[in-house]
Amino acid sequence: MDVQARTQESYCVFDTAMGPCGVAWSERGLTRLQLPDSDRSATEKKLRTGRMPAEPPPNIRRVITQIQDYLAGREVDFSSVAVDVKDTDPFRRKIYELARAIGWGQTTTYGDLARLAGSDDPEAAREVGQAMARNRIPLVIPCHRVLASGNRIGGFSAPGGTLTKRHLLALEGHGMRDLFTPCAAP
Repeated sequence: MDVQARTQESYCVFDTAMGPCGVAWSERGLTRLQLPDSDRSATEKKLRTGRMPAEPPPNIRRVITQIQDYLAGREVDFSSVAVDVKDTDPFRRKIYELARAIGWGQTTTYGDLARLAGSDDPEAAREVGQAMARNRIPLVIPCHRVLASGNRIGGFSAPGGTLTKRHLLALEGHGMRDLFTPCAAP
């Protein structure tokens, strides 16, 4: 198999209770999860650059079913989903790995995640926030479960911004005032 074939990504768009979502994948795993945008074509537009539409293979179909279940309010554990973050620097890879250990209904803060990654640098929380903002695989790498200091909602780069983040947390049982349920250190 040549290098281009190994790095080729495919995508598909599918319906969920929240609206049309999409995923992209490589042979190594999921490379992108697009939460609903203004409409199906806007969702697809964010996925198609450099990718080809395709019928998902069985492992990606299972992920799609899990995403549909999650967005319908059912508890889902995405920890076994293979992800392809090969073009991510080592610090972000570590942060994403730690974030994936935050389970359903749990949250942490940017600062706590930085400390779990081994950083005592006060600026590390900002770096974690930037890593979360660049996360291309929300839900599977659950950046919505990472809050700002003082357990404030913080930012969210997916369509809908913090309203979407609040919605995802509400699916997991968090009310607007009850945003913090600490996760155990992995």
